[in-house]
Amino acid sequence: MPSIQPWDIASLEAVESHLQTPSFQPFQLDNLINGEFTPHSSTAWVDAFNPKTGQLFARVPSSTAEDVDSAVRAAEDAFPSWSQTSPAMRSQYLSRIADLIEERRELFAVWESIDQGKTLARARVEIDRAVSNFRYFSTYILHQQTSARWTGDNVLTYEHRSPMGVFGLISPWNMPLYLLTWKIAPCLAFGCTAVAKPSEVTSLSAYLLGKVFQDAQLPPGVINLVFGAGNPTGSSLVKHPRVKGVSFTGGTATGIQIRRDTVEEIGKHISLELGGKNPTLVFDDVDLDQAVATAAKAAFENQGEICLCGSRIYIQQTIYAEFCQRFVAYVEQNYVLGQTVGAVVSLPHYQKIRSYLLLAAEDDDSTFLLGSVPPETPQNGYWIEPSILTVPDSSVILKDEIFGPVVTLSSFETEDEAIRVANDSKYGLASILLTKDGGRMRRVGEKLDAGLVWVNCWLVRELGTPFGGMKASGTAREGGDYSRDVFTNLRTLHIPH
Repeated sequence: MPSIQPWDIASLEAVESHLQTPSFQPFQLDNLINGEFTPHSSTAWVDAFNPKTGQLFARVPSSTAEDVDSAVRAAEDAFPSWSQTSPAMRSQYLSRIADLIEERRELFAVWESIDQGKTLARARVEIDRAVSNFRYFSTYILHQQTSARWTGDNVLTYEHRSPMGVFGLISPWNMPLYLLTWKIAPCLAFGCTAVAKPSEVTSLSAYLLGKVFQDAQLPPGVINLVFGAGNPTGSSLVKHPRVKGVSFTGGTATGIQIRRDTVEEIGKHISLELGGKNPTLVFDDVDLDQAVATAAKAAFENQGEICLCGSRIYIQQTIYAEFCQRFVAYVEQNYVLGQTVGAVVSLPHYQKIRSYLLLAAEDDDSTFLLGSVPPETPQNGYWIEPSILTVPDSSVILKDEIFGPVVTLSSFETEDEAIRVANDSKYGLASILLTKDGGRMRRVGEKLDAGLVWVNCWLVRELGTPFGGMKASGTAREGGDYSRDVFTNLRTLHIPH
């Protein structure tokens, strides 16, 4: 009798019941290579734990360089045919994939919640966004344009694009399916083939996606999935000589390593979306209730485990005291552990967040307005309640990307000071600007060191807009035309009359 697979259990109640049965054995995942689920070549595994309970529930392959090579060769073999497939046909495949994910929305959401620790409501939002990724690029490629010009002596020049080849796609653990499909959808849409590696911490939704690719009858080798950690799996993929480009979302330190590993491969396209320590600026002309709600959502959505979260909140001095009071009360009421706030993703990440909270507790100049230091050894999952702190300007808590339910509150007096403190960071991914002053929206917004600036809103996305950061938050942009730049080669043809 075939063993039960994650795609056989679709409701939260059924999944939780199955995981609690005495005879339960952790799922063992396989790579998807050349259209088939394939065991990895080593005996090493990465254990995956349910963040809400601490239970071991899956074993993820620790794929070797040989496994990666097999996947890359499968993608390389599939590339000639796939790259010549018409945009209309590629569009049909992407639409079919979107339909299948949508049909299995609850299945994906349940396992995403179990695997990552997020609430089921948050997981559903992210599955919908994964569907949108495929739908958007399935239609985008039907309406592409190019440019043609004539020289003074009547030579026609026009721009022609062609797919790059095999790509390595590496995605993080905080929004597993959404960010993985944000890479896969445009890669396939523009005619490339790929080897994708999700985070070893959260591999379940990628495994489910492999089944979708099979059921959509995607040609073998067009998309391959290998599982494992950065070393050896991710490193082998990035360094592979037949990989023509790498799209990576994750930590800045890993992004730096990818640049080192590819420094001599000048022609390899590298797109890096890295970390952030994003500011929220609150000016004294705001509607306080709306500002509090927006700042809180930007701080604590998905337990603060979003690279776009506003974890440094700066409030104009004239409303600082009132904002702080309202903000603490609002968060205490609306961001409740186990209800609207999930567990953090893993024990190592729990310990990292706890180490920063411990620093604050031991610093006489730091204050907890909400929250506390969680236990050193967590029981029944990796739960950290939302924490609101005031810390000195020199504190590492104000500088380092903590990536959890931890925010700081500070004050400023003038626009110039707001811009200075907002930009006082090595990162430059996103900023949130809260003000009713239309002139200030431009005066301040256009001076913020951030690839994304949200004015009186947060996490609004139109998939054609450029997505990426400045400074240590990354290089290149993705989205619409910008994704096309990543996944295609551009040449200019000159044809005389």
